Amino acid sequence: MDIVISNNTGKPIYEQITTQVKAMIISGELKAGDAIPSMRALAKSIHVSVITVQRAYEELQRDGFIETTVGRGSFVSAQNKEFYQEEQQRIAEEHLQIAAEIGRANRISLEKLKELLALFYLEDE
Repeated sequence: MDIVISNNTGKPIYEQITTQVKAMIISGELKAGDAIPSMRALAKSIHVSVITVQRAYEELQRDGFIETTVGRGSFVSAQNKEFYQEEQQRIAEEHLQIAAEIGRANRISLEKLKELLALFYLEDE
């Protein structure tokens, strides 16, 4: 499991871990039942504190992405990917609704808003 931590982002380290693990699960790179590294092993491999990894694992468990059993370890749960993607789409729609309202109120053209969205969407590619 390759996790890349960047000190140049505004995101906390635990959030970078959760985002990357969620992406691996959604993409199918990690499948239901797959074991994930122990907190100590992951902390050591990415050179962060065990407490940071623990916080990430707690969030992943709370969101239903992993299941942790004492003595056995942590495993990818049978999380419904469609449910998660639907939830993320709903959040994106809320933000786009706000952008559309701001655009209309300030006479920013639809073409300009589309251009800005494309710019942000393709920014890291």
